[in-house]
Amino acid sequence: MNKTDILNAFHFRHACKEFDPNRTISDEDFRFILETGRLSPSSLGYEPWHFVVLQDRAIREKLLPYTWGAQKQLPTASHYVILLSRTKAELMPDGDYVTRILKEVRGFSEEEIAKRRRRNVDFLQNDFGVWDDERLVFEWASRQTYIAMANMMTAAALIGIDSCPVEGFNKEKVESLLEAEGILDRSKFGVSCMVAFGYRVAPQSEKKRRPLEDMVQWV
Repeated sequence: MNKTDILNAFHFRHACKEFDPNRTISDEDFRFILETGRLSPSSLGYEPWHFVVLQDRAIREKLLPYTWGAQKQLPTASHYVILLSRTKAELMPDGDYVTRILKEVRGFSEEEIAKRRRRNVDFLQNDFGVWDDERLVFEWASRQTYIAMANMMTAAALIGIDSCPVEGFNKEKVESLLEAEGILDRSKFGVSCMVAFGYRVAPQSEKKRRPLEDMVQWV
């Protein structure tokens, strides 16, 4: 694969509004897509995401009234992913989740863990100024999920699979539904964004973007 192949994939990728309901992404290909999300970078290395692959057609149908941005995608996508972001309670520096990340995943010593806890709180409280507001902490964590989502969409495009990011939904109602279905623990997670995957049924329109010179400043 060369640079031209990669750029061709970016031109291929578009917000696919409707998928071929008769075509299904293979397990191998979709695991590849998920793996690129898993390997994505995150601020402080917290990996604050959780991926819900929603294949249950009945629950997809229940989501439709609250997900205006996926009226055609929900019924036709081969795979539909809801990206969850962790709450402030989950991201407490001395909490179970962050401790597991620092100790078991990152392999830090107790001394290094204590140092990182202090530094991370200082970063979120003083540098980013989000720590005193639960919603701002959630939104900060949500930014990381968008990195994972973008990587999954690019990976899909590289192997000829279409996708569509979805922000058009009522957060409160979607979370309530997922909670009622036993999918979401709202003390730990909130819905960040969604993305549909599948194969297009209609040709895409020409991709239009501002020229590079209009968005890049060299200093």
